[in-house]
Amino acid sequence: MKISMHVNDKLHSVDIYDENTPLLWVVRDILDLKGTKFGCGKAACGACTLLVDGEAVRSCSYAVKFANGKHITTIEGLGTKEDPHPVQQAWIEEVVPQCGYCQPGFMMATAALLNKVPNPTDDDIDKNIINVCRCGTYYRMRKAIHRAAELNASEASSTTQNS
Repeated sequence: MKISMHVNDKLHSVDIYDENTPLLWVVRDILDLKGTKFGCGKAACGACTLLVDGEAVRSCSYAVKFANGKHITTIEGLGTKEDPHPVQQAWIEEVVPQCGYCQPGFMMATAALLNKVPNPTDDDIDKNIINVCRCGTYYRMRKAIHRAAELNASEASSTTQNS
């Protein structure tokens, strides 16, 4: 089966033997984008979170057949080293990662949250960011999510002023 999808704003067409192959393995093994991590394989931990048409999706349990025609964003497509996404910038400023393994999934879930709720409360964060971090960096992540919201607002304000 041929699957076509835009991954990080680039059109990819891949031949897949099994249309139920998890999107995670297509992204990692066929497209060679290793930032999205395998965690539990049961959509419970969130390490594999990426965006499908702007929505946070646990890619370990998302069959690639559902990605056909969709826009996928991985951590590699969120921002760049030279121009990080506000979520990535906030993660840097707040020195969030400890081991770092789960952090791409948390950042992708946060980007999806901020698209829906630009200025989340702690309750919004608790209800929407349900990934798991074995190192327990939740306090720093919460600070980073609030910081990312500030950076987003500042970026939006400067864009509006420059228009």
